[in-house]
Amino acid sequence: MVMDLNKCIGCQTCTVACKRLWTRREGMKHQWWNTVNSQPGTGTPHGWENMGGGFKNGVAQAGHRPTVDEYGKAWEFNYQDVFYGGKDHVPLTPVDGDADKGPNWDEDIGAGDYPNGYYFYLPRICNHCTKPACLAACPRKAIDKREEDGIVLIDEDKCRGYRFCQEACPYKKIYYNETLGISQKCIFCFPRIDEGVTTACSRQCPGRVRFVGYLDDPDGPIYKLVHEHKIALPLHPEYGTQPNVFYVPPMSPPTLDKNGVATDKPRIPMEYLVSLFGPEVEEVLDRLQKERERVAQGEKSEMLDLLISRKWLDMFGPFDKHPREVGGNPVQMVTPGVMTGKGGVA
Repeated sequence: MVMDLNKCIGCQTCTVACKRLWTRREGMKHQWWNTVNSQPGTGTPHGWENMGGGFKNGVAQAGHRPTVDEYGKAWEFNYQDVFYGGKDHVPLTPVDGDADKGPNWDEDIGAGDYPNGYYFYLPRICNHCTKPACLAACPRKAIDKREEDGIVLIDEDKCRGYRFCQEACPYKKIYYNETLGISQKCIFCFPRIDEGVTTACSRQCPGRVRFVGYLDDPDGPIYKLVHEHKIALPLHPEYGTQPNVFYVPPMSPPTLDKNGVATDKPRIPMEYLVSLFGPEVEEVLDRLQKERERVAQGEKSEMLDLLISRKWLDMFGPFDKHPREVGGNPVQMVTPGVMTGKGGVA
């Protein structure tokens, strides 16, 4: 998957599409397989970039194991009192008393000082890494990477909830179901992918942010954005897991000096973007800017046409079927925590 951060508006439609489809079972209330956080920020779980994991000298590292509180609990509010209590001027407030930071606590806060404040949205899912640290750390061999498409899955029948996978994943995108005693994560909507339907998060995205396809398909959007045009980069490549989710980094307006005059410095500091996407990000942003200037002068650009996504279904490579075309064969839960069947379309 490639996500164009220049088009993400932080609407959370992707988050809700994923939640409605996959994480409504018992023990999954705190699980948000798709998240969209504001950057710079602590993200979800809070401070995940400092929790460790990944590989060092080829060996999976044990990092911090996030708690449910660190992922951010959903708050309970006094809806009954506000809407049906019969009293005037009752404010909407949390009722559990110990409500802490929610999963999107620092939304739209960002950094910088007026008039040069800045932030951007960073959608995240499991990276379905080529070299998954979670797989390497699991003593039960309950985690597998599908040969046909590289999707990383947890076998919930084999999992015993040891949670070494949580410690090893540097992106902290594995959740623990305390009710079922198993680890769970994004499955890249594999029942939909198997039927030629793209993921729920990508299909529901109103901003046309997400491209889906195979990295080695020269006719597909992923190959073109990553290998041909070289404008999509992985998040935190230094973790050593070779993630398969890539990002077109965010461009930004110039900073303003004390007189309100534009300078030659971008609003989002380059050193911050380098810390996220590695040193190649500067070349990528320069490439994007030059392409924009070419188009402004009347020239054509296959790169920008691809990013603009005028033809929506072209964003999804071979997964361009409508869910209705493959409907009628939904995922079925035969026992808690076990999924069977194909389809599961929204």
